[in-house]
Amino acid sequence: MIILGISPLDKDATVTLMVDGVVTHAIAEERLSRQKMHAGFPRQALDAVLRLAGIRAADVDHVMYAFYDAAREAQLMRKNVANDYRLNRQGGAVPLSRLIAEAAGRVPHRSETIPGLGDPNEKMVKPWHKRLYYRLASGDGILGDLSNARQFRQWLDLATADHQRYEAELLAGLREFGLENKLQRVEHHASHVANAFYASGFERALVVTLDAYGSGLSGSIGVADEKGIRRLDAIETPYSLGTFYETVTSALGFRPDRHAGKIVGLAAYGDAGVLGDVLRSLFVWDGGHFRFRRSSDVYLSRYLSTRFPKIDVAAAYQTVLEEVVVRHVSHYVASTGSDTVVLSGGVAANVKLNQRIHEIDGVRRTYIHPNMGDGGCGTGAAMLKSVELGKRPERMESAYLGPEYSDEELANALRDAGLPAERGADIESEIARLIADNQVVGRFNGRMEYGPRALGNRSILYSAHDPGVNQWLNHRLGRTEFMPFAPATLYEDRAANYLGIDGAEFTAEFMTITFDCTASMRAQCPAAVHVDGTARPQLVSAKSNPSFHRVLTEYKARTGISSVINTSFNMHEEPIVCTPQDAIRAFQLGRLDYLAIGPFLVAAAENDREHAAREASVASAAH
Repeated sequence: MIILGISPLDKDATVTLMVDGVVTHAIAEERLSRQKMHAGFPRQALDAVLRLAGIRAADVDHVMYAFYDAAREAQLMRKNVANDYRLNRQGGAVPLSRLIAEAAGRVPHRSETIPGLGDPNEKMVKPWHKRLYYRLASGDGILGDLSNARQFRQWLDLATADHQRYEAELLAGLREFGLENKLQRVEHHASHVANAFYASGFERALVVTLDAYGSGLSGSIGVADEKGIRRLDAIETPYSLGTFYETVTSALGFRPDRHAGKIVGLAAYGDAGVLGDVLRSLFVWDGGHFRFRRSSDVYLSRYLSTRFPKIDVAAAYQTVLEEVVVRHVSHYVASTGSDTVVLSGGVAANVKLNQRIHEIDGVRRTYIHPNMGDGGCGTGAAMLKSVELGKRPERMESAYLGPEYSDEELANALRDAGLPAERGADIESEIARLIADNQVVGRFNGRMEYGPRALGNRSILYSAHDPGVNQWLNHRLGRTEFMPFAPATLYEDRAANYLGIDGAEFTAEFMTITFDCTASMRAQCPAAVHVDGTARPQLVSAKSNPSFHRVLTEYKARTGISSVINTSFNMHEEPIVCTPQDAIRAFQLGRLDYLAIGPFLVAAAENDREHAAREASVASAAH
């Protein structure tokens, strides 16, 4: 049985191929189009998946899409308008204006430098008339209520038009491949449930989905086992924790669909006690079910960002997000007796939140789908169809589901680029030697990763011993980050480096969760440890990635350290590299020291390496 899954077209359009219950290929259109978070029909990805699998479009039995038709989606989106307005009219027990005034007296004075900020007390700067409007439009009273209602209606109109546009594009694209008549649709959050549960391989789990919007919902929680999936609670739109976090990401000057991870990193520098009570006052609880006032409002976060330090705003949103989700999940862990939690949806990209869920009393095992955002919904939709047809999907052992290239293709790409390359007898040992010598190595090998994380096959590798790397390497790659680079760690050394990792080893192979670091990890790999003492590791085993495991094994033999920096192989605001040509371009633009591409090793020109070293020294001194 051959099933194609296509993720929503509004962002990160991705195609997944499932054959007889096994996910064999999955490719995001952005990797081929080179348009970050590509929106639109994934023609190149669909063509590539079929070609790589040796399958004709006519051989496909079913095409699954993770949204209903546009008319039904519009109906589901609009059903909660009146209820939301009534909730906002109720107001909070304490006026927001009073809570904000009290918060102003809790702001500490700071003088320590924070990488990426000009001043630790830095706020967003806006003209006075905008600050005044933000305050009035987000406050208590009829003006704030009407403003929130207006923003909800504007979102509904825009989202309705988007669904209509992408539906037309989906049908037209499938028609080009002769697949239009094979299309079937599933509820959006059901696809998240499926990719979280079935990819985990667990027999029973509490399944949590949280995102911005999907088929009338912004979240769900239920129990999945061999009998099927039973939903226990649903978070209706507009009570979206995805939107909650997107608003602060935008308010602090970042792109909400790309840069939420920056807020996670920035939050660790701030004090959640400053603004935490302001945000907590928005939430209304009924057992484990929550709703919250001002759920469509973008102006509260903008107002707070102009009045309070960015780090305190970020800390409050991150902490309250954690508190809300932990309370929500804890309620259902207790009521179901489930000791296993699996997650999907865009909010599950928040690695610190995932750690807090894993730490809930009673939770023994945790798993997050590797492509937790909408890019993974095609996978979940295909899995649902497979189950319907009587074949439970197999556990996804690997995220290496993209294209790979032969040695001949790699050699031809290097020759065409005019790059001299050496073919070593032991490329893994050579990479380890270079990293131990503090060289920056771009690694391109095997099949490309599925999802947002580079997992050793499209990665930039470096020693984790130099904490200054977070400034000078980001500068070289054109990036601005508040999180440290993530470490790749030998699977067998996990307990020596991370606390509380038991039960989350499998999901840590996909770099989807943080852990508190041991004293030895903090001492040996300071470049990979955040200011809060956590790191987001990729555990690498001989089974999950034999080549990368050999690199780490050889590196440990030379240094006694079992972790290296692993950051994605791409330039700023570009997708992770896909083809050999992409890798060569990023190697040259990023002025990396070496490119290890398959069995070939390419050294940067000597003058380029010297220039990069001088630039790194200048950037380090500036910070």
